[in-house]
Amino acid sequence: MFSALKEGAIFIADAHYPHHGDGFVEILRRLESGTLQTSQLFLMGDNFDILFGHNDLVLELQKETIALLNHLSKTIEIHYFEGNHDFLLGEIFPTIKVYPKEKQPQFFLYGDQKVGLSHGDKYEMGWYYHLFSVLLRNRFVLPWINLIVRKMLIKLPQKKICHSMENFKKRVEKIVRHYPKDVDLIIEGHYHQACIIGNYIALPSLACQSQFGVMKKGSLVFKDV
Repeated sequence: MFSALKEGAIFIADAHYPHHGDGFVEILRRLESGTLQTSQLFLMGDNFDILFGHNDLVLELQKETIALLNHLSKTIEIHYFEGNHDFLLGEIFPTIKVYPKEKQPQFFLYGDQKVGLSHGDKYEMGWYYHLFSVLLRNRFVLPWINLIVRKMLIKLPQKKICHSMENFKKRVEKIVRHYPKDVDLIIEGHYHQACIIGNYIALPSLACQSQFGVMKKGSLVFKDV
C-alpha cells in the first residue's frame, strides 16, 4: 500500500545551504511561524551543502537547522530523500522519514496517480559515481573525513552549481526507463534544471532558481521563494 501524497505538499531540492543562499532556512522559518503552511514537506536531497552522520564537526556546524527541522517534524509530516551532499541522516532526524539512496525511489499516490520520488542520482550516473557513494557512506571511512572536511568547507562555497545541462532530455529518457511502467509521474532533484519533460519533473534548485515545488490541482507547480 502506497502512502498518500497530499494536496499542498511542498518540495524543496538542492538548496545547498548554507554556502549557496539562506532560502532553505527562510522557508523553514516561514513554516514555523505559519506564514507558509503545509501538512507535508518533501526534502529532496542536497538541502544542505554538507551534512552527514557520525561526524561531530559537520553536526556542530548545522545544529541550529537540525533542531529546527526536528521541531517542525512534530507538526508536519516530513520526508527526507538523502542526496549526495546529505546522507546517513536517520539518527540525526529521528522523527523524520529518511530514505537513503538504496531505498529510492519511493512511490506515493496522488489521487489516482502513482508518483515516483528520488533525489535523482540513482540512475545513469556511472559505476565510478556509485562506488564513490558507497565508500563515502562507509562508517569506517567517516572518521577520516574530518581530515578533509575543513578543506571542503573552503571549496564548496566557490563551486559553480548552476548551469543548463546539454542533452538533458536524452538523459531523462534513459532515467525514465528504470521506473516501473505504471508510474504516472516522476519527481527528482539533483540536476538543478527546473523543467518538465513528459511525465518527468526535474525540480528547481532552491540555490539556483530560488524556487520550490507545490502539489496543486493534479500537478506540481514551481513557486518563487
